[in-house]
Amino acid sequence: MGIKSFRPVTPSLRNTTTLTNDEITKSTPEKSLLTVLKKNAGRNNSGKITVRHHGGGSRRKYRVIDFKRNKVDMEATVIGIEYDPNRTANIALIEYEDGERAYIIAPVGLTDGDKVISSDKADIKPGNCMPISAIPVGTMIYNIELHKGKGAQFVRSAGMSAQLMAKEGKYAHVRMPSGEMRLINVDCRACIGQVGNLEAENVKLGKAGRTRNMGIRPTVRGSVMNPVDHPHGGGEGRAPVGHTGPRTPWGKPAHGYKTRKNNNRTDKYIVKRRNRK
Repeated sequence: MGIKSFRPVTPSLRNTTTLTNDEITKSTPEKSLLTVLKKNAGRNNSGKITVRHHGGGSRRKYRVIDFKRNKVDMEATVIGIEYDPNRTANIALIEYEDGERAYIIAPVGLTDGDKVISSDKADIKPGNCMPISAIPVGTMIYNIELHKGKGAQFVRSAGMSAQLMAKEGKYAHVRMPSGEMRLINVDCRACIGQVGNLEAENVKLGKAGRTRNMGIRPTVRGSVMNPVDHPHGGGEGRAPVGHTGPRTPWGKPAHGYKTRKNNNRTDKYIVKRRNRK
């Protein structure tokens, strides 16, 4: 899938790029797999804002994705590749032999008419799902389960892939896209291949309106606020932040402040941290 640029007839078009959508073969979604996506504008059940800069955005329905792939040993045919407004990856509509339809994350190379299957004895081809114990070492994988039967939680966004590095006993060493090396139970399932829509990260929005359509509201810099509103606020002219490093609006260190809990129960499954020197 390529990147399309525009003739700069307006200032915003000068920096705007979009995807050519070469992979997409189906334009209308499957109605039986759509659900309502309720907006909360970053507010919790009390109406208080807990996530800033959320609100507005285009209306959209949620596409129910089959992350479990638990119809074992039943072949499915790809009907079409669709755009999903809720994620960076494209999705594939598949139909099983019994007539049931489902959405899956579309990997690189999957096209209309291809066959996919979830099986312990599946071929090593894009879109097939199998337990990690049955996948050869060195294979690129995506849609990785963290807990058996819970459904895929890792490596689901556009262009991502992990690599199966080794298998020891009941755990496998998997190198994540971040570079982290992690232990995952070999009974967990994963899909073969790499998530499609590789050029998604290279798209330039070009104007503020496209950000608002995504439901992202403006972000105001702390340095232009008053001292009552932000630790960086106040001062004459463009004053420095006045701290040893940047802070959040609540005074906590930002930009490099580790937010992961100490003694997290899953620490024992991380063999090598990302960016470890």
